[in-house]
Amino acid sequence: MMRRNIILIMAGGILGAVAGYLYWKHVGCVSGTCAITSSPRNSTAYFAVLGALAFSMFNGKKK
Repeated sequence: MMRRNIILIMAGGILGAVAGYLYWKHVGCVSGTCAITSSPRNSTAYFAVLGALAFSMFNGKKK
């Protein structure tokens, strides 16, 4: 069960990182003053954390 949680969190981080890069690539920040989307490293890292947190909610345990 623990292995499944780790795999889900890692998958969420990877998918979030890809989404962050694509967001920077296609939407981005024109002026360069946006803290998160001004550079691909920032947006990729931020979305990777968000993806990992979102996927960590799906732990498979029922209350």
